[in-house]
Amino acid sequence: MTRVYAILAGVAVIVLLGVTYFVTQRGGNGDDQFAQCRGGAVAGGAGAIGGPFTLVSETGETVTEEEVIDKPSLIYFGYTFCPDVCPIDNARNVAAVDILKERGKDVKPVFITVDPERDTPEVMREFTDAFHPDLLGLTGSEEQVKAATTAYRAFSAKQDSDDPDYYLVDHSTFTYLTLPEHGFVEFFRRDDTAEQMADRVQCYLDAS
Repeated sequence: MTRVYAILAGVAVIVLLGVTYFVTQRGGNGDDQFAQCRGGAVAGGAGAIGGPFTLVSETGETVTEEEVIDKPSLIYFGYTFCPDVCPIDNARNVAAVDILKERGKDVKPVFITVDPERDTPEVMREFTDAFHPDLLGLTGSEEQVKAATTAYRAFSAKQDSDDPDYYLVDHSTFTYLTLPEHGFVEFFRRDDTAEQMADRVQCYLDAS
């Protein structure tokens, strides 16, 4: 049943993003400086996605969205105990960051846990260090993480398990591009490659 809820929630997120895109684009692309960068049904920074949050970094420091998004950032929600999806997606995201670095573009990869119960700052640091020196891991209290996932319309649901130490968490798998001056501007799906992500991110950076 939990997986059914996860699928429905994922559909709801896609619908929300599509509706936001429709609303923001109705006036034409003349007022949209990123019109040439949009990838399909994408929301255009209308305020429906993103917002304030307070989390704890992998080094134990309390940080806000302003401190995290101090440069163009790729934000992904997942958890370190994720058996396959999160490692693959994070590897793809940091590969896109490396491609952009070769092009002279500085983009920060961010990984926010949806499982703060197990993902302590120490666990997050060990996980992120295994992927990329620039990958920033963020955790926090249940309330703090919930506020962040709600702000980005991300979904997560803990699966039932007889073992309190071993359980899976269903979650949405979008990666969000945020710019300090604009907030959320674009999202990427799992089937976007690192090269495709890098090309679209560069388009946004060149247009900003």
